[in-house]
Amino acid sequence: MRVCIRCNTPMKENCAIKIEGAGYGIVLSADESKLFGGRMGKPKVAICPKCGEVSIYMENPEQLP
Repeated sequence: MRVCIRCNTPMKENCAIKIEGAGYGIVLSADESKLFGGRMGKPKVAICPKCGEVSIYMENPEQLP
């Protein structure tokens, strides 16, 4: 369970990032020089229901290169 760094409230996890007007989304990459290489996966978002703080995180950081 993620806890808000601002107010210590449990956060709502497993939300997604959507880009308005496009269906692309966001993918994290270990190598910005390659178009599709070094992909690390899609980030997840946690949102604090009390203060609105947003936290972007990777679900399985142990699998990162």
